[in-house]
Amino acid sequence: MSMKQAPFLPPARLGVMGGGQLGRMFVHAAQAMGYKVAVLEAAPDSPAGQAADSLIAAAYDDAAALGQLGQSCVAVTTEFENVPADSLQLLATHAFVAPAASCVAIAQDRIAEKRFLAACAARSGVAPAPHKTIASAADIDSIEDLLLPGILKTVRMGYDGKGQSVVRTRDDVRAAFAAMGGVTCLLEKMLPLAYEVSVLTARGADGASVVYPIAENVHRGGILFTTTVPGPNVSAASAAQAQQAARVIVEELGYVGVLCIEFFVLTDGSLVVNEMAPRPHNSGHYTMDACVTSQFAQQVRAMARLPLGEVRQHSPAVMLNILGDIWFAAGTDQAREPAWAELLALPGACLHLYGKEEARRGRKMGHVTFIAPTLAEAQQQLQAACALLGIAP
Repeated sequence: MSMKQAPFLPPARLGVMGGGQLGRMFVHAAQAMGYKVAVLEAAPDSPAGQAADSLIAAAYDDAAALGQLGQSCVAVTTEFENVPADSLQLLATHAFVAPAASCVAIAQDRIAEKRFLAACAARSGVAPAPHKTIASAADIDSIEDLLLPGILKTVRMGYDGKGQSVVRTRDDVRAAFAAMGGVTCLLEKMLPLAYEVSVLTARGADGASVVYPIAENVHRGGILFTTTVPGPNVSAASAAQAQQAARVIVEELGYVGVLCIEFFVLTDGSLVVNEMAPRPHNSGHYTMDACVTSQFAQQVRAMARLPLGEVRQHSPAVMLNILGDIWFAAGTDQAREPAWAELLALPGACLHLYGKEEARRGRKMGHVTFIAPTLAEAQQQLQAACALLGIAP
């Protein structure tokens, strides 16, 4: 438990590493609370850069740019998990950095992450899936039968299902390992999955933590499709167990900021911890419209060393990711604007578009959250939205 440190009050300047949509929504939340925001991002026209008070257009490892960001800001955070931990370490010589480089480094390396989550299991009560590091032909030869079929994942730089391959035999592992360029990988046993949940948690510099309601996620093609809260399949016991595990994990990390932890619920009802993201998360977007404190306002509070906000959910919610695919009529490459007016005519529709210049298939362009008095009504509006936007329900 650290000593209470003085908060950074508005109109102080906060920094964010990364120019994507998570950064954009952070910028909006920080500005609403009276802060100025600086973004460091190489792309000259990025979602976060468009909204920021100032943009430092530079690579994430540009020492001069990092110095400029660190000296102009009282605190810095990240919106992109692959920002180099070394850059965060350098920033920490000038400003308060949350989450710390050491926490981000664990989340960036699947082996370090699995090792850490396994070490937490004694206290958290939830272990990761059986797994093995694959760095050589010898590692492949010595794979135990119980690990197959499995999923081979690159150790670094994976997100949205990238850098992953389903493997059923050792020959499959050999082929996938070669296709991934022989970089160090992690083989994870495939488990009988009932559904996936994510737990959004936040911890302050004073050690206080909060846990949001459990979100139930559906993925398509490795990308999040919908998030439903409360999760229709989540038992009270599973929810309590996942939330308790999240509290242990965030405390063991000594984390400051917003952390999302993904869990698998197996067909027998047991929980397995999958991975964590050291930032706000796609599955937490529903908090912007359905909770007292959004995940982005919470990120601002944590890095500014303010008291954390209330996480109470006031309305059932279903979030739908909007991908670039809906700009294209079936079977054509001719882009057109989706039916936003009709979408916004649906009760409880809250639309968030990310300001991306070009719609591409599979690219996250925005999200829409439906909030309603009952979950059934929110789900009904989701079905209506899928029909309007030409998305298979």
